[in-house]
Amino acid sequence: MTVVRSHRARGITLLAASGAAAIALAGCSSSGGGSSASSSGSSSGGKVAIVGFSVLKPGYDAVEKAFQATPDGKGVTFSASYGASGSQSKAVSSGQPADYVGFSIGSDLTKLVPKFVDPAWNAGPTKGIGTTSVVVIAVRPGNPLHIKGWDDLVKPGVKIVTPDPATSGSAKWNILAAYEHKLQTGGSEADAKAYLTSFFKNVVAKPDSGADATTAFLQGTGNVLLSYENEAIAAKQAGKKLDYVVPTDTFKIQNPVAVTKTASPAASKFLSYVESDAGQKVLASKGFRPLNDADVPASVTGANDPSKPFPAVTKLASIADLGGWSKANTAFFGDSGIVTVIEKGNG
Repeated sequence: MTVVRSHRARGITLLAASGAAAIALAGCSSSGGGSSASSSGSSSGGKVAIVGFSVLKPGYDAVEKAFQATPDGKGVTFSASYGASGSQSKAVSSGQPADYVGFSIGSDLTKLVPKFVDPAWNAGPTKGIGTTSVVVIAVRPGNPLHIKGWDDLVKPGVKIVTPDPATSGSAKWNILAAYEHKLQTGGSEADAKAYLTSFFKNVVAKPDSGADATTAFLQGTGNVLLSYENEAIAAKQAGKKLDYVVPTDTFKIQNPVAVTKTASPAASKFLSYVESDAGQKVLASKGFRPLNDADVPASVTGANDPSKPFPAVTKLASIADLGGWSKANTAFFGDSGIVTVIEKGNG
C-alpha cells in the first residue's frame, strides 16, 4: 500500500527552550486505569467530568489543582476517568458522562463530532491540541543493551513492549515513529515496511494502553519500552527504575482536547486554563513539551537533563507527513493496512 505523504520538509527541528521558574505541584484526585474519583473543593464553582487517555493522568492531576487555585477554578470539583484512548472515545460515544475529553490521537476525538463535540472544536489558537510530546525509547537502568536509536530495536535479543494499536493511541504514535525512521534516514517505503516487519518480530507484549505498557515493563516484561517522553519522565518522578533515550529522529505527538456540547461552564474555563501559558507550565513540569517553548520550566525533575528537559530532535516527523489521521489509520491500521498485514504475517 502506498502511503500518502505531504510536501512538508522532512527535517523539522524542535528547539529546546529554557525559561520560567520550575513548577512543583502535587497531584490531586483524578483516578487511573479507567476508574473515577472526585477531587476536593466546594461544589459551588461547578463540576467537570474528564474522560481522557491514560498517560494524561500525572499532568492533569497537577493542572487540576493549579486551576482550583485561580479565581475561575475556585470551588470547582473534578471527576476523571483514564484509560486507553480508543476505549475512552468509545465510552463517551456509548453514553459515559463527560464535560471535557482528552485523547491520544485526533481520530479518537473526531469520532465524537458532531453528536457530542462541536465541529469547531479545533478552531482556536492551539487548533484543539492540549499537550505535545515525542516518542522515546525507555530502557532498563544503565541501558545494558546500549540502545541508541531505532536500528538497535531490531537486533537479536531485544524484547519490545508497546501498546496494542487496536485500543491505544500511544501504540499508533510508536508504530508510525518506527516506520518514519526509515523514511527520515533516506530509506524507501519498502525499506520502512521491512523495518516494521523486523520490529514486530521483537515485540513481546502489547498491553491495552500506554500506562499499562509502562506498568508491564516496570514489572519485568521485555527490555525496551516505546513510550511518550512525558510518560518516561513521570515514571522517573514517581521513583520508578528506568532510563530513556530520545532518538535523533522521532515522531511529534499531538494530543487533542475539547469540551462536549453538554459541558459545564467550568469545563470551558478549565480548557482555557490548560491551553494558557500557566497551564502549559504545569504540564511541562510533568514532562509534556509545552505548546510555547517559553513555557518550559527552568528544571524538570525526571528528565535526562533537568535543566534542559526537552532536547532538540534533528528530524521530527508529524502526522501531517502521512496525510493526517484519516489516511494514516486506513494505510496502517485498516483491514488491509501495513501494520495489520504485518501482524497477520507474524501470526
